[in-house]
Amino acid sequence: YVAAVYEHESILSPTPAAPVERRSALELMGRNLDVYEQQVLAAARQGAQIIVFPEDGIHGFNFTRSSIYPYLDFVPHSHPGKWNPCREPYLFNDTEVVQRLSCMALKNKIFLVANLGTKQPCERADPRCPSDGRYQFNTDVALAADGTLLATYRKHNLYFEYAFDTPPEPDYALFDTPFAGKFGMFTCFDILFFEPAVNLIRQYNLKQIVYPTAWMNQLPLLSAVEFQQAFATAFNVNILAANIHHPTLGMTGSGIYTPVKSFIYHDMESYGGKLIVAEIPVVTTDYKTDLEKTPGRVSEKGKEQSPPSFYAEMMYDNYTFVPVWGEKGELQVCANTLCCYLNYRRAALTDELYALGVFDGLHTVHGTYYVQACALVKCGGLSFSTCGQEVTDATALIDFQLWGNMSTPYIFPLLLTSGITLDFADHMGWKNNYYFLSKNRTSSGLLTAALYGRWYEKD
Repeated sequence: YVAAVYEHESILSPTPAAPVERRSALELMGRNLDVYEQQVLAAARQGAQIIVFPEDGIHGFNFTRSSIYPYLDFVPHSHPGKWNPCREPYLFNDTEVVQRLSCMALKNKIFLVANLGTKQPCERADPRCPSDGRYQFNTDVALAADGTLLATYRKHNLYFEYAFDTPPEPDYALFDTPFAGKFGMFTCFDILFFEPAVNLIRQYNLKQIVYPTAWMNQLPLLSAVEFQQAFATAFNVNILAANIHHPTLGMTGSGIYTPVKSFIYHDMESYGGKLIVAEIPVVTTDYKTDLEKTPGRVSEKGKEQSPPSFYAEMMYDNYTFVPVWGEKGELQVCANTLCCYLNYRRAALTDELYALGVFDGLHTVHGTYYVQACALVKCGGLSFSTCGQEVTDATALIDFQLWGNMSTPYIFPLLLTSGITLDFADHMGWKNNYYFLSKNRTSSGLLTAALYGRWYEKD
């Protein structure tokens, strides 16, 4: 099928915390919706059957609970498939935004997924009802090619979004299409958690995911395109990921991903939006990992000559590292119950320092979640203290096998190359109790090769 995602440089309110009338809120959102309209038309002309827009693309961000109120639509959460906002605009008050989205879908005969703020009045009797008498949700809507509202999803894992409420139960949002079957839907930070993302995919055996996001890139392990790709690979799904475009805030990185191929956009230099249109296979056949070429255990001899280990902070976590010296070698480094192993050979020696790092613990900054990671990273400079820094360019071409005795089945294989580009492993998967990733010669200099494990039970 042909899919489109649009990385949108949203027009933001200069003073998001200031109270405004509904009229001026609609005027600002209307300017963003004008851009959406052009992009829906462009995508439809290229044959796209579905288009996905980013989180916060219509209203922006940095609101307070009260200042966002004029920007919120009323969107009924139950009875999907019963209301066509474009054809029945009179059914509910305050539905101007969803009406416009519905009309875009209808006019261009395209399925459309977008993110907006919604409100829902609640009763004093409801113990969870906020004191202002309403719930405010960060909401995705999916609209059919005839404009019908098919599904709504209210974001569950909020990322410092004080304007919004967490829904009482996780939403499992999915909708059906004639061209690719069922799609699942979740937002941004949700991708790092079991509920609802993983549970949704497992319960409904989904193969297609739509994913609006407003993601701030964090190298070396959580760049948007890097993690989106790893998620598609780990769960063997197609992902249509639309990010916001604000390079000054570190926000860029969208793509259309299959487990074995990706069409991505990552641009920290230029301004303006970007439409990606790609044709991808509907059913991602189970991607068989080749388990024959697994490494042997590190030889005892290799351990004696292991270089000194050192500690450095990477993404606010205290990693234990060993330097990757010389042209080739075998390394091991352990922390808690996790041991990481690396066999490597460099094509040529460059004056770049690489290190193999391990972390097995609770990550507590900007969210709390348990990580088990084995990471081969390029350091920022030549001293140990620069390992774990954000690096965007590299020249070293390295053949490697990386493996670890991970305690969780949820492993995201990361492979990031120079200029924030993606590569694909030659082989990966489980052998006995070890997960491994191997690659002969990356397409460009290696930035990160990592096994990023999420041990959800220990969150």
